[in-house]
Amino acid sequence: MSYIKFLTDKKLITPPNHILTGVQYECMMGSIAYAVASDESDIDIYGFSIPNKEMIFPHLRGEILGFGNQTQRFEQYQQHHVDYEKKTYDLSIYSIIRYFQLCMDNNPNMIDSLFVPDRCVLFSTNIGKMVRESRKLFLHKGSFFKLKGYAYSQIHKIKTKNPEGKRKEIVEKYGFDVKFGYHTIRLLNQCEQILMEHDLDLERNREQLKSIRRGDWTLKDIDDYFKAKEAELEKLYINSTLRHSPDEQAIKQLLINCLEEHFGNLNNCIILPDNTQNLISDIDNILNKFRRFR
Repeated sequence: MSYIKFLTDKKLITPPNHILTGVQYECMMGSIAYAVASDESDIDIYGFSIPNKEMIFPHLRGEILGFGNQTQRFEQYQQHHVDYEKKTYDLSIYSIIRYFQLCMDNNPNMIDSLFVPDRCVLFSTNIGKMVRESRKLFLHKGSFFKLKGYAYSQIHKIKTKNPEGKRKEIVEKYGFDVKFGYHTIRLLNQCEQILMEHDLDLERNREQLKSIRRGDWTLKDIDDYFKAKEAELEKLYINSTLRHSPDEQAIKQLLINCLEEHFGNLNNCIILPDNTQNLISDIDNILNKFRRFR
């Protein structure tokens, strides 16, 4: 059963009905996925759903893009601090369209959700399985800039963010917020994996991350690692054989396949290029080139 539906049945959340009927994939994220969670760790649940057909294709309900009243499209449902059986849940369920776009942009959180270990998948339909099996399709060299940027923001938070509550206690104990420290190192390591292997194992460096969380690393250790790894990643980026940019057509085709799996035929929704028409267009382009030289 979908965990969103489970929490709804427990009357803990009230998501839109189209999420309950359209959810395709849910997974646990964060420290649980990295295999470094403690008993006090919150549980982050990410996933995607397929909303009603008219929400994805508004022209089906008579809307003209940019004209008149526009119905707001569903992109994301979030619910934070949901308490159940001594655990706190943070929920983020995206429209499949928004989810694909963020994954194609190599948003680090979205990429994590594609590559969580099997034990972290809470719920998946056949469509969720289709996306997960094609997850490497989303990876490209843009991940270098996103992950390095996120890593920089984490180390910046270590030095500038004013800690409160539990975070303040951690800073007093270790001299800096080890949570930001381990995220800095994690993001750099993930960037390295993607550039080298075109794949991602979120659990691989769990012992290293655990050592940071228990205070074995100093802030200087984090800084030194960051500087050394940053230089390595610059070289790795240049030499990596990973595609430079996303294969948008292939990702779009996967999206269409998912929507067809859910809705059936999409003939009334989108017009797909006909191969014959493409060939005619190519021939016309060639003839036009020759005409210009006559």
